[in-house]
Amino acid sequence: MPLAHGHLGGVAMQTLWQDLRYGVRMLKRNPGFTSVAALTLAVAIGANAVVFSVMNGLILRPLDVPGAQSLYTIERGNDKDSSESYPDYLDLRDRNRSFDALAAYNISQASLDTGKNPSRVWVFEVSGNYFDALGTEPYLGRLIHPSDEHGPNSAPDIVLTHAYWHSHFQDDRSVVGRVLELNKHPFTIIGVTPPGFRGTVLIFSPDFFVPIVNHEQADLEARGNRWVGEVVGHLKAGVSPAQAAADLNSIGSDLERSYPKEDGQMSFALARAGLPGGAFGTAVEAFLAGLMLLAGLILLAACANLGSLFAARAADRSREIALRIALGAGRTRILRQLFTEAVLISMIGGAAGLWGSVVLLHWLSGWQPFPQFPLNMPVNPDINVYGVTLLLSLASGFLFGAVPVKQVLRTDPYQIVKSGSTTAVGQRITVRDLLLAVQIAICAVLVTSSMVAVRGLVRALYSNFGFEPENAMLVEIDLSMAGYRAENVPAMQKRMIDAMGETSGVTSVGLVSIPPLHAACCNESNVFSDKTTDLRPLNAAANAVVFSVSPEYLHAAGTPLLVGRDLTWHDDKNEPRVAVVNQVFASRMFGSANAMGQYFKMDEGTRVQVVGIVEDGKYTPNITEGPRPAMFLPILQSPSTDTWLVVRSSGNPQQLAEAMRTKLQNLDPGLPSFIQSWNEGMDGALFASRMAAVSLGILGVMGAMLSITGIFGMAAYAVSKRLRELGIRVALGAQRKEVLQAVLGRAFKLLAFGSGAGLLLGILASRVLAFIVYQATPRDPLVLTAVVLAMTLLGLVATWIPARRALSVDPMILLREE
Repeated sequence: MPLAHGHLGGVAMQTLWQDLRYGVRMLKRNPGFTSVAALTLAVAIGANAVVFSVMNGLILRPLDVPGAQSLYTIERGNDKDSSESYPDYLDLRDRNRSFDALAAYNISQASLDTGKNPSRVWVFEVSGNYFDALGTEPYLGRLIHPSDEHGPNSAPDIVLTHAYWHSHFQDDRSVVGRVLELNKHPFTIIGVTPPGFRGTVLIFSPDFFVPIVNHEQADLEARGNRWVGEVVGHLKAGVSPAQAAADLNSIGSDLERSYPKEDGQMSFALARAGLPGGAFGTAVEAFLAGLMLLAGLILLAACANLGSLFAARAADRSREIALRIALGAGRTRILRQLFTEAVLISMIGGAAGLWGSVVLLHWLSGWQPFPQFPLNMPVNPDINVYGVTLLLSLASGFLFGAVPVKQVLRTDPYQIVKSGSTTAVGQRITVRDLLLAVQIAICAVLVTSSMVAVRGLVRALYSNFGFEPENAMLVEIDLSMAGYRAENVPAMQKRMIDAMGETSGVTSVGLVSIPPLHAACCNESNVFSDKTTDLRPLNAAANAVVFSVSPEYLHAAGTPLLVGRDLTWHDDKNEPRVAVVNQVFASRMFGSANAMGQYFKMDEGTRVQVVGIVEDGKYTPNITEGPRPAMFLPILQSPSTDTWLVVRSSGNPQQLAEAMRTKLQNLDPGLPSFIQSWNEGMDGALFASRMAAVSLGILGVMGAMLSITGIFGMAAYAVSKRLRELGIRVALGAQRKEVLQAVLGRAFKLLAFGSGAGLLLGILASRVLAFIVYQATPRDPLVLTAVVLAMTLLGLVATWIPARRALSVDPMILLREE
């Protein structure tokens, strides 16, 4: 028996080797077909590899920590926000029975002074149990532990990331014990994290870690201030996410009863740790899933294209196949050889596509779209990406290789040898027709989606933001980094405004806590009607975006004041509290009544009078968000160490950057700043729309190219097989219109049918785009017109050469050849 098995295995291997050699010979005999087919698959498989690698890096691949599969982030169930107040975190940490440990962290900026010019660095403020909860061991020295925490400001320690240690300290192992100045306070380096550890946010790479107890004491004690970025922890063995959520909800219910004013509704859900929570994480997941679907459609269109070409090629080889069958070759062997050719093409295309995707992903992994943020794009391909690419290559080969199977199985060698061909073109619907219709429909879906994305981006760029970013610069300064405390901040802010106003070319200067549409925006607060006495969150009349601004901010920002007065320097702590609000705020708080002079209450109970109303605008970095209430409070009544100067000029504001930097250095050499145009400051809000337009535009172009080749192939094949018939028609006096109708009528019918079906599917697919594209709708007349024109243009381009050939038929030459 072993000999028999060995003999069978040897025969199988020999047969496979013969099929491979035959397939290679056939592909070499037709290099044009082989090149087109392999290139088509390379583009389609490469697109899928890129999109899957991004999805794998951001969603599927776990964090680089031990036991990452059991690591979860806690989110608020009502708004999917992952932020918590520090006292609430302590209660959740100490009272839950579902997690091995719950750790907290917050991302912040700091000023680092190593004896030279101070630099801005990114810091993870972490709870004492952060590294223990993650199971992270130090590379050098030690890490932060719970024993380091002894109350506010009790742990002035720094743990460097391995990357920061390598780039800024040149792998100096004596760095442990060195003292650095962080925000003008001494901190001691106690250790270095292991290589590759970047914290618990996949796309963010901090410079170092500090204990969270060094944060402002007022924030550490404020239960209503949800400033802690995220709470993460490993589930205990045997505990499900649903059980953990129920455990947390029981704690939340108790906190609601104990602190009704601060906590309000507290329900919890669990999310996989890694991506930032809330609307951002949901939008990223939805967009990547939609992009993966569209990339899959590109591959399906490519397979349909190649399937049509393969069927046509099999028809052209019908006499060869018939002779082989007549001479005794089995149909199974012939089919196996056809599949071998298809798989060889798909493997060549897959290898080329993978190579191109690796090059693109390598560039993407080092891409920094926002220079001020240390972003990390973990998209380099791994074994999962290589495996998926191999599977897609094999599946593609079998998919388009299966198209001519029925054709081969029904081959009658006697009839083919007798007649010489089976290439008569009739009027019945063929598999090739269906494949082309599918291909056109997929193209229409992609073109519709790309048009919707481009239209949404144009709307976003030219919509009314409620401020004017042109000719305005943003200067970011956090005075707490330079050691300024509450009592010194207002005077320094006034000095900076005056200094900027004295700069040549500057027309107005204002100050805002965080500018609208910036990635870090915004602070929010519940507001209540003046008659409300129970100030629990569930009784709030609205949740408003809050800006602390200086006088002249509205003018510098280009925000029109519709009614009332602007804020002034007289609106200080000694004067009644006042605010300028937007139209949405006025209508939600006061209905149809005139809002001017009316009062409302903040969540701490302070009465505030409305003294002005401005037009509505865009505030949070989610540009797809609907109209929101907003209020602008005097900076002297609502102090903020977060300081953004808005500097408007009459000329090119970029030329003022160096002059502004010099002015700030003259005020305080230790003042770190970041200067950019307001348009650049909006990059985060517009990033999703821009990426959607670019990525969907590329996929749309790919789909269009595949449709052009598919329609061209069908039309050219139809003309080549009906030349004799066309010659007779022309000889009998047929008009040019009739000739074109005969050979191209079916192609245009399929184009119309496929485009209509694809447009309907595109309308459904565009719902996913609504998460990230401003006012995304394919029902826009411009989008519909553009799609119809694009598909018509595709049809004309694809049929132009076959149409010219059909119209240039000379019946005398054809009859002479016969």
